Amino acid sequence: RAAMLGGQVLLLLTGLAGAAGQGQERDLGGRDASVIAVSNGGPWGDWAWTEMCPKGSYASGVSFKVEMPQGVMEDDTALNGIRLHCSHDGDTSGGYTAESQSGRWGRWSEARWCPHRGHLVGFELQVQVPRRKLLSDEVAATSARFACSDGNILEGPRSAWGQWGGWSPQCSGAVCGIQTRQDPAWGLKRDDTALNDLRLFCC
Repeated sequence: RAAMLGGQVLLLLTGLAGAAGQGQERDLGGRDASVIAVSNGGPWGDWAWTEMCPKGSYASGVSFKVEMPQGVMEDDTALNGIRLHCSHDGDTSGGYTAESQSGRWGRWSEARWCPHRGHLVGFELQVQVPRRKLLSDEVAATSARFACSDGNILEGPRSAWGQWGGWSPQCSGAVCGIQTRQDPAWGLKRDDTALNDLRLFCC
């Protein structure tokens, strides 16, 4: 496991190096995009695929897949997924979404939209720091907030677990894609944590 985590840390640092100044350009689906990230993501799981809004559209809203607290001696996973809702020039009627891998637990919230035809430009994560104690229930990411271009904030369901880690850099344009770091479902083999970390792409 140590060797596996070492490789994942290297991958994460590579992403963060590009995120710090949005200097890491990537061609995704015919779109030039830069990466924004945060520094407090959870350590478990692997980076899944990247999914982009359709060309010419941007993320104007977001929804959250969250497992409610399961009670004493049960395995909690908290935040399981993030779904971007894409629009053309603020028109929210198109029904386009972008979603990287999501965990299997919980339910999706209703979409929360930036007002005034705004779009997403940054985010922050609420994450439980690894406790690494016998019989402790790790949950990793527990909630998220997204900044809109007009200064409004879209916040996920409140959680008593974890700490907010600070905002990502802001896109000079708009968020147009997403990539998640997901811990797979382990069943009875190991504690499940689901969503651990998040990257967004700016176009």
